Amino acid sequence: MSPTPSPDVTAPFGRVLTAMVTPFTDDGKLDVEGAQRLAAHLVEHGHDGLVVSGTTGESPTTSDEEQVTVLRAVLEAVGDRAHVVAGVGTNDTAHSIEKARAAEAAGAHGLLVVTPYYSKPPQAGLVAHFTAVADATGLPVMLYDIPGRSGVPINAETLVRLAEHDRVVAVKDAKGDFFATSWVMARTDLAVYSGDDALNLGWLAHGAVGVVSVVAHVAGLRYAAMVRAVDDGDLATAQRIHRELLPAVRGIMTVTQGAIMVKAALHLQGVLSSPAVRLPLVPATPDQVAVLRRDLAESALLEADA
Repeated sequence: MSPTPSPDVTAPFGRVLTAMVTPFTDDGKLDVEGAQRLAAHLVEHGHDGLVVSGTTGESPTTSDEEQVTVLRAVLEAVGDRAHVVAGVGTNDTAHSIEKARAAEAAGAHGLLVVTPYYSKPPQAGLVAHFTAVADATGLPVMLYDIPGRSGVPINAETLVRLAEHDRVVAVKDAKGDFFATSWVMARTDLAVYSGDDALNLGWLAHGAVGVVSVVAHVAGLRYAAMVRAVDDGDLATAQRIHRELLPAVRGIMTVTQGAIMVKAALHLQGVLSSPAVRLPLVPATPDQVAVLRRDLAESALLEADA
């Protein structure tokens, strides 16, 4: 079991986190060594946190056993150099509790718990669900608010109520409602993390403590510099970094599903040996990869003639 990084009450899971992909071999098998190499690479390139087995980690198509295997491998690879957060949320509370306890036993430093998807529970159901998962372990919890995928937002009043739980310490916001979440920040001690790469600078400017990013797979050092610039009150530098990364955000997040394109990007950079994904995801097409190559080059993340 890896030691836990030193806690920070203002940024309990670090500042720059990647929603880490799960590497597969070309034939679709779990690539454990690839996961360890990727985790170490990310920590060496600006990250102080990793989220394992979130949506970008293809959690819907990896088994519970595979997810624990990846979690243990990542913990072994990074030790106390980064906060390792396990994605354990499902639309079944009992299953989420099982996964949370398994993650705790494996040594996770925290839990990411997404809004139960598809079944569209009422706000009272969200409170009961998140509370039950938070009660199940001693680990700190980051809620994940992404109504575009879950079908249900976590309302501001619900977040305020959940913030009363000792272990509910953060929220990953992919809802994009600056006004509502600003009220949550004003009324609670919840640490807010940007969960939408297009809005990273906006969230940091509104008081978010950090980012949980997909594009940071290939731009971790740049996002770390953006966080530092905002901390220093250097808005001009933060804006410059934001604008420089716009092509990469476009190439990874707007063409097709993010896990597909960021695996393609990591493969172009030579970080992943294979860009393989599992059905129902499909690999990026040659045309998509060609456009991605240009976008990464425009953001100075890949040589133009690589």
